[in-house]
Amino acid sequence: MAEYRLCSFLVSLIITIISCTSHSLAAPTYRYPRFLGRFAGQTKSHPQIQPQYETQYFDQRLDHFSFADLPKFRQRYLINTTHWAGPQRLGPIFFYCGNEGDIVWFATNSGFIWEIAPQFGAMLVFPEHRYYGESVPFGSKEEAYKNATTLSYLTTEQALADFAVLLTELKQNFSCKECPVVLFGGSYGGMLAAWMRLKYPHIAIGALASSAPILQFEDIVPPETFYDIVSNDFRRESSSCFNYIKQSWNELKSKGHATDGLEQLTETFRICRQLKRTEDLSDWLESAYSYLAMVNYPYPADFMMPLPANPIREVCKRIDDCPAGTSVLERIYEGVNVYYNYTGEAKCFELDDDPHGLSGWNWQACTEMVMPMSSSEESSMFPTYDFNYSSFQEKCLKDYGVKPRPKWITTEFGGHDINVALKKFGSNIIFSNGLLDPWSGGSVLQNISESVVSLVTEEGAHHIDLRAAGPYDPDWLVEQRATEVKLIEGWIHDYYKQKNATYSM
Repeated sequence: MAEYRLCSFLVSLIITIISCTSHSLAAPTYRYPRFLGRFAGQTKSHPQIQPQYETQYFDQRLDHFSFADLPKFRQRYLINTTHWAGPQRLGPIFFYCGNEGDIVWFATNSGFIWEIAPQFGAMLVFPEHRYYGESVPFGSKEEAYKNATTLSYLTTEQALADFAVLLTELKQNFSCKECPVVLFGGSYGGMLAAWMRLKYPHIAIGALASSAPILQFEDIVPPETFYDIVSNDFRRESSSCFNYIKQSWNELKSKGHATDGLEQLTETFRICRQLKRTEDLSDWLESAYSYLAMVNYPYPADFMMPLPANPIREVCKRIDDCPAGTSVLERIYEGVNVYYNYTGEAKCFELDDDPHGLSGWNWQACTEMVMPMSSSEESSMFPTYDFNYSSFQEKCLKDYGVKPRPKWITTEFGGHDINVALKKFGSNIIFSNGLLDPWSGGSVLQNISESVVSLVTEEGAHHIDLRAAGPYDPDWLVEQRATEVKLIEGWIHDYYKQKNATYSM
């Protein structure tokens, strides 16, 4: 009888545990790095500028590192020669390293490059990254993304080779083999710009790598860095706001356990469709906080969403200023509404930011772009979790049928002892970062040498220096861009000087 009662108790306990955890916020073991690609399809929604360019296509090899007879694909690129000084005067080429998305979106949000082109007499080229936008192999995205075999050519190495081949062909076609090339890029594109300068120094004379987290791999920086910076961005505005957000995850979990809890959450957060898991709502909120930290600009901007100046300040104001008696989750809704609905046009929200969705960037994150991230209990406002490589590997095997190569990026491009490596073998690279940007923690924040420099601004957010100048730009941003122009002028001047010396000889 005692054994029977014990078994009955255990069965009841198991059932209770299962029912209690069915809607809980299970601690995640991995989150895909949040870059900008999911917004890059919004090429017509909120362009910062309306640049003039020609759209061209280049037949690109599918695999640059084998001699297999594989089908080529059409790589799209945007080009502008309006202000180009021409081959006789060795007019420079400003080359933006395309990111993980539609190249038009990145071109229209990189006003700085368009603005400085006239004073340099520069040609502008914006190539699209393979597998994104219109530059998709195998005839369609469905075919290209079909399985690990067709996706296997989506790597940073292949993308950089695309850029190098395209540049070589362009210089030949324009009879400008001697014209200097300066690379630009922000976020993942900034990483590509820095890596291309290191891998192809004979093709480009320098690179401006803005918000480029080239150190966000292996154990180079603490895995808590990203979410700690996001959290600090909120805490600096309001400790009570930070605490409300930190408390909200348990509130979500508790509400998810309750009878009709998901229905109540659906109503509270104005979700268009019935919420099925609290995890989906949690991901939606976490996504908003992360992107808010990235675009915490000191002026109104439409980069990702229409947002006010200093959007985190506005979010915290909404959270803190709710009337007494307002629940924590109602406060959170008021705050996150700034990000998802600042214009007030949305009647309800679609939770379409699914971190489990398959995409080109998630493939890259599951293969070579492995960026471990964790959330600490002490300094983070997010639920505590640790990066678990075994679980991450299982997920990648399930989603794509591949095992990640977490050490490949540092093997291919370096990262450990970066100061020593760049000081000995690098030159003419600008790493620009704003400390409000959570990706700054994985970037180079100190000068390496006289020509590998770090420009750090305390109030800067995600590659703000690449955005077009505006009437509300703070003085520090104006000065930062002026410094970048001066450094690029120096690179080009030195290049011309060396060329003249060679011609004289």
